[in-house]
Amino acid sequence: MIVVQDLDVRFGPVHAVQQVSFAVAAGESFGLVGESGSGKSTVLRALAGLARDWTGRMMLDGQVLGPRRDRAFFRDVQMVFQDPYGSLHPRQTVDHMLSEPLAVHGIADADARIRRALDEVALPAAVRFRFAHQLSGGQRQRIAIARALIAGPRVLLLDEPTSALDVSVQAEVLNLLADLRRERGLTYLLVSHNLAVVAHLCGGVAVMRNGRILETLTDAELRAGRVAHPYTAELLALSRDLEG
Repeated sequence: MIVVQDLDVRFGPVHAVQQVSFAVAAGESFGLVGESGSGKSTVLRALAGLARDWTGRMMLDGQVLGPRRDRAFFRDVQMVFQDPYGSLHPRQTVDHMLSEPLAVHGIADADARIRRALDEVALPAAVRFRFAHQLSGGQRQRIAIARALIAGPRVLLLDEPTSALDVSVQAEVLNLLADLRRERGLTYLLVSHNLAVVAHLCGGVAVMRNGRILETLTDAELRAGRVAHPYTAELLALSRDLEG
């Protein structure tokens, strides 16, 4: 479903992403993990069409992607951002935010779709006419997920979707994402600095540092600690220390 080959992204003199390559099969979930500034979110934004100054090759379901994307791409590919409060319009109700993608893509029966979208992310109908500031952090991220899913995409790009949430809420959102992927056959590309989050949600992971992929692992290799690069071993040890 997703193929990235020799991706390079520059911001002026800064070489943010260097020769990054990976592939994600349809219906699978793949993670990019690394410290802040490693380039993982830049890869996600390039794939989403939000960063246009790149070279290399990117494909979605066999179709080569250019710097500009058409409307069909944005129906197939949606993104969930790190900060749910920052990604939701402060002066729009939940109803308005969920209606907008339907109007953009010319999808009918908005009322039924909005009710179904709220039900899918386990939110009561009462939140439909509330504003973002009237919701908890976990509820906001569920609205962001519902908005991403409402037009029926095949791919979700997840940029640290739980890092802004309380620990008690993170597991709920991760389990929700796992359930939605199974039910809808979605393909996920997840960015995180948290190895535990990636191991929970992803079947494979690429470890990034300084804009490059250092190694690629399966979730089984990650759980067993069978890593080759010293940096990955450091990340794994730190993750276990934090869990302890």
